[in-house]
Amino acid sequence: MRQNVFIVWLVATILLGAASFADPAEGPPEVNGLTNLPDYLQYAALHNAGLKAAFQQWKVAVEAVPQAKSLPDPRFTYAYFIDEVETRVGPQRQKFGIMQTFPWFGELEARTDAASAAAKAARKRYEAAKLGLFFKVKESFYEYAYLGRAVEVARQNLELLKHFEEVARTRYTAAAGSYPDIIRAQIELATLADKLESIEQMREPTVAKLNSVLNRESNLPLPWPVRQPLEPVQINRQKVIGKLRANNPELKALDFDQAAAESKVELAKKRFYPDVSLGLDWIQTDDARMAGTSDSGKDPIIAMISVNLPIWGDSYRAGHRQAKARARKVSAQRLQKENDIVAQTAKVLYEFEDSGRKVALYADTLISKAKEMLEASEVAYRAGTVDFLSLIDAQRTLLGFELLGERAVTDYLQRLAELEMLAGGEIE
Repeated sequence: MRQNVFIVWLVATILLGAASFADPAEGPPEVNGLTNLPDYLQYAALHNAGLKAAFQQWKVAVEAVPQAKSLPDPRFTYAYFIDEVETRVGPQRQKFGIMQTFPWFGELEARTDAASAAAKAARKRYEAAKLGLFFKVKESFYEYAYLGRAVEVARQNLELLKHFEEVARTRYTAAAGSYPDIIRAQIELATLADKLESIEQMREPTVAKLNSVLNRESNLPLPWPVRQPLEPVQINRQKVIGKLRANNPELKALDFDQAAAESKVELAKKRFYPDVSLGLDWIQTDDARMAGTSDSGKDPIIAMISVNLPIWGDSYRAGHRQAKARARKVSAQRLQKENDIVAQTAKVLYEFEDSGRKVALYADTLISKAKEMLEASEVAYRAGTVDFLSLIDAQRTLLGFELLGERAVTDYLQRLAELEMLAGGEIE
């Protein structure tokens, strides 16, 4: 089972980690040539520094697994007899020894299980970092798209106001209107032009925020994004909550943290048992000085065994209590994290459903009615049955509804992206 960790890591290294070592000519296209969301997501996945850090943290945890399952290094000893030890079979000159320590039964397994669970937790945190990055990209992308649509709407309304000014001038020339109507039109033009300039100046900080998640210089330009037509999503609240509990990578990471903590509890128990060391010594012996001695020059070989004495029980019991407290802490953290995410999801679901209702309201009713009222007001103004203020008021209403409609679409898409981050993937 632990081998799966290495296989997954290897695949991820090929698909993602190796990107940092790729030839720049083979990398993703320059972002200046990108306008749609999937390309931005791909660029961010390959370049975001935070995601690279999370991947390397996963790699760090994976590399700890083979270290945990290894035995301690064997110990080699050498001794040289400054004064030769004279024995019956000959003088002893030097001694060589080697010894290997073996932890108590189950200690290596517990240590390996803890490291393996920690590696799986790091993998889930990498997945959480990727989902969080994609949410930031989507949120910034949709905000930038909204800004582009707001500029377009404001410009269209500016042209509409210029048209109304011409209508007012025509009526004034024909002695059917008053000069204050022209002044009112000019005031509205100046006000809307100022609003348009404010919207356009928002482009720089919006681009800087999007550049930050793409790991680009904040002052580098980005083209206006292309937002795909809105496709409403029907969401079942209970299914979303269920998917969140089953798939949220932060909760999964804490599950693996819990498993690692429990393995460390088992590891703490092993401190009550000794480690066993086995070894061999070889002593080089010269020929005996007395001729005819049996076994003359025979080198003795000594088998050895040693154990450490775990006599400091208070220390070991404290370590065991510490490990159990750590496991309880992780369990409580996991429960609190789930409660926090469920509460956050409930709020996001409300905002998602509310923005969806507003999208339908503006698209199906308010904007079309505002256009109808504006057309009727222009006809009535030309006929002299309403004043110019009514026409301006109708234009303001249309502008406000169009901007609010675009805002509702943006909020809807941003909240959907947040739900996908919390649920651990796309929502069907």
